Amino acid sequence: MTKKSSASANAIFGVLVLATAVLFVVTIQVIFLRAPVEKTMGIVQKIFYFHVPSAYSMYLGATACFVGSCMYLIRPSDTSDALARAGAELAVVFGAIVLTTGPLWAAKAWGYYWTWDPRLTTSLLSVLIYVAYLVLRAFTGDGDGERRFAAALGILGAANLPIIHFSVQKWSGQHPTVITGKGGGLAHPDMKLALLLSFLAFTLFSAALLWARVRLEIARNRLARAEEDSIDLGLDDRDDVEGYESPSPSREGRRTEA
Repeated sequence: MTKKSSASANAIFGVLVLATAVLFVVTIQVIFLRAPVEKTMGIVQKIFYFHVPSAYSMYLGATACFVGSCMYLIRPSDTSDALARAGAELAVVFGAIVLTTGPLWAAKAWGYYWTWDPRLTTSLLSVLIYVAYLVLRAFTGDGDGERRFAAALGILGAANLPIIHFSVQKWSGQHPTVITGKGGGLAHPDMKLALLLSFLAFTLFSAALLWARVRLEIARNRLARAEEDSIDLGLDDRDDVEGYESPSPSREGRRTEA
């Protein structure tokens, strides 16, 4: 990447972060100061404006992991591996938000925090799959074999997404189908506006996080490769320093096409 293109990417990323921050401020103002309080649920209903977009963002992260994993299996590269890894991280982060805000909403609506509802259970399963992905990447080597195994796990996680989406229609359960108007309380136009703004804000936020993590992971791989090359060429004398251990990930995996 040239200095000019890098500067342009940094500028675009800065604009994205700024737009995300501004949109979040506007969204929070609409949610708490403009959208009315729902009669049955009360103020607890406003959790909905964070819960549903978080689930959507989890889908985005899982999709990014799926795309990156498929790309890596077809043509291995640091970029596709970084995309898959960043997508899995997003899926875990936003999945954790879903599994936190959901029970808080359920405690008011159902009288208890958790039930083995089909959508809740399948959502938990997806989060656990992506947690397993990240554990695999963190505690195994970084060779091509480990990356391919993780890619297969990323594809497996994406296979559960349609099950989550259609679980309410197929297996009933207590989880409301809010967007279609059968639950959640979105009768007022300002409620629909708040939800729309939340979706937009979380979409930009997800894009910013994904972009930042992909760039960071690519930079980390390039730095590790440069360090290994310096060791191979005898330019790195840190091995002579007492107590220093040179990095020992599988170099073969880092030789994939960037």
